[in-house]
Amino acid sequence: MSLHVQIITPQKTVFEADADSVIIPSMEGELTVLTHHVPLFTPLVDGIVELKTEKDDYFFSIGGGYLETDGKKAIILVSRASGQDEVDEKEVKLAEERARKMVVEAKTDEERQQAMESLRRSTIDIKLLQKVRRKH
Repeated sequence: MSLHVQIITPQKTVFEADADSVIIPSMEGELTVLTHHVPLFTPLVDGIVELKTEKDDYFFSIGGGYLETDGKKAIILVSRASGQDEVDEKEVKLAEERARKMVVEAKTDEERQQAMESLRRSTIDIKLLQKVRRKH
């Protein structure tokens, strides 16, 4: 028996299928959810969601949000989500370079905070690409 998983952003449902396990970035560290998991509602942090199915593994770069599971289904509500096929390595590296430059050139705390957020997203996307490479 599998766990029915949905990854939902404000714009759309990014993923919906059955999975054997889900590894998510929670505030306490990585959390693995399997079928028959105890009911849980927990906040999520920016990071990588890893879904394992019978046929393949899927990776998503996510923004913060929440996970709710009852052991039969897992609903992952997040601010943003990009699948492994949506992340372009060249674009991510350019974004990382721009973000690093913005951090150095920031004149206000707000500018620095925005630059750090961009840098954090780029770093997560780079880690996602590394995980995908290791799996294939």
